[in-house]
Amino acid sequence: MAHHHFAEQAVSAADALRSRRALRTLVWILIPVAIWTVAALVWLWPHNVSAHLSQDNRTVAVPGLTIPKGTVTEVTETNCDAVSGSATGDGSTCGQLTVRLDEGPEKGQSVQVTVTAAVYASGITPGTGVTLYRTPIQGAEPGYQFADFQRTLPMVALTLVFVASVVVVARWRGALAVVGLAFSGFILTQFMFPALIVGHNPVLVGLVGSSAIMFVVLYAAHGFSARTTTALVGTLFGLIMSALLGWGATKWAHLTGVAGEDDVVLSATAPDLTLTSVVICGVIIAGLGVLNDVTITQASAVWELAGAGRQSPRDLFVKAMRIGRDHIASSVYTILFASAGAIMSVLLLLTVYERPLFSMLLREQFAGEVVRSLVGSIGLVLSVPVTTAVAVAVVAPREKPIDKLGERTVDFEDDELYDIGDEPR
Repeated sequence: MAHHHFAEQAVSAADALRSRRALRTLVWILIPVAIWTVAALVWLWPHNVSAHLSQDNRTVAVPGLTIPKGTVTEVTETNCDAVSGSATGDGSTCGQLTVRLDEGPEKGQSVQVTVTAAVYASGITPGTGVTLYRTPIQGAEPGYQFADFQRTLPMVALTLVFVASVVVVARWRGALAVVGLAFSGFILTQFMFPALIVGHNPVLVGLVGSSAIMFVVLYAAHGFSARTTTALVGTLFGLIMSALLGWGATKWAHLTGVAGEDDVVLSATAPDLTLTSVVICGVIIAGLGVLNDVTITQASAVWELAGAGRQSPRDLFVKAMRIGRDHIASSVYTILFASAGAIMSVLLLLTVYERPLFSMLLREQFAGEVVRSLVGSIGLVLSVPVTTAVAVAVVAPREKPIDKLGERTVDFEDDELYDIGDEPR
């Protein structure tokens, strides 16, 4: 029995040493990656973005056009066929609105505008906040047209409910996740988008921005631990694969980035922006959320399986991959359904006009979304075995106190991040 305990302790010490060496290797890999990310952010950070925008194309089509806010005071139904420029021939019901102006030179005055059947059907009532196009007319009263609804209150309210729900349920981890989300928005809007406008390499911009986001988001939400470090390595691997595959697929499929009128306007407004870079960077960004979810879950699965009892690294890898395969299947559905939801209106038009689905998917408007979904799924799939293998290499057994029967049981090392200089005693 003593010999058995001595052998078991020797094996545990060897496993712990292997685990700490593997973790130390990961840390030494991530340190230069983190330094490179920060240095690249500083190097690529866009300055004087307005100098890269065409002022002629940024000007409003109608000189003097403004968009003041107003409040609906009266709503009257009217037949759309009687409305100039919106006749449908099917007897649809449009709306005649009386709007009190809350801004602009005519503040406090009331004007009448007409809205389409779709806008009227959304449920306009007195008190609804709207915005109007105000067009100055030489020698006459300015003209007003309906622009949109004011959505500040519902958007802010939903955001506050979301934040409150996350913080109440997930507590401080939820709060840190919200902070990470805010940081992600900052990197996207202040670095990645402007960097593309000034003409930086899209693969480099996508990798640098996404890496910065993942470093902050993962450690903020899940803490500094071996488990999080493992997930970060898998995530960075998935990002690199998505970036390379996205670049190759965009070139191979001849995706120009011009899928609609907005793309043409964007190209004219930002002449230094290559629209193919929008496609490439979009591929990288599209898979960020799901990739993060898969890698952190897979790393956690390895730790939980390891804690269930002593087993060989091979058995641990096989069991964790069973979980990973289920997660891959569900995540692929998530990506594809999210893409379908984003272009639902266009897909419905295909049904209305009875166009063949496959031939339409080959068009630029759909092919870009398909490529984003497929490349993101490939990066996700490849990150699972990599994350699992790294987690199996890092996790290590530890001995529990002797139980009531006098047998020493073995558990697995928790996910506290070792100091890289530690050695098992």
